[in-house]
Formats: sequence, C-alpha cells, structure tokens
Amino acid sequence: MAVSRPPSREHTSGGPGGPRGPKRQHRKVCAFCAEKIEYIDYKEISRLRRFVSDRGKILPRRVTGTCARHQRPLTMALERARAIALLPYTTESH
Repeated sequence: MAVSRPPSREHTSGGPGGPRGPKRQHRKVCAFCAEKIEYIDYKEISRLRRFVSDRGKILPRRVTGTCARHQRPLTMALERARAIALLPYTTESH
C-alpha cells in the first residue's frame, strides 16, 4: 500500500503570517487611561454606549481595548445604568 502524504504547506497563505510576512497587530489603548478618567459615571450614557454591543451585551476587553483596571468599574457602571433604565438589558427583537 502506498501512503499518500498531504501537500507541503511551505508556500500556502493559510498561516498567521501569510505570504507577505508576519502579521502585525495594532495594540488598542484604553480609552479611560488615555483620557485620564478616574471615575466612570453611570450617567454618561454617550460614553457607555461605546462599550455595549448592538444587542445590549457588554463588550469584552479584547474588543474594546479597555484595561483590566477600568473594565471592572465599567461593568459596574453599565449594570447600574441598566438597573435604572438608562441602558437596555437587551434589544427588542420580536
């Protein structure tokens, strides 16, 4: 029986580097650190809406670029804003 080998992957573009070299990603900067914001206010709805998806979910750190130090108070502010109906828990999807 002849054993067939898979084709060589040396010249394919399927890897993280691709044919043009290594993939470089831009590191996102925390918006709260950049603006030197000490307290994340739950009443600032315009600022908080950037960290909520269109379905009403809180976006993770890897998506928004928020640091761990600010993600925790951000979550608390979003939950407080939801509790007093400044932000919706979910979107209407009937």
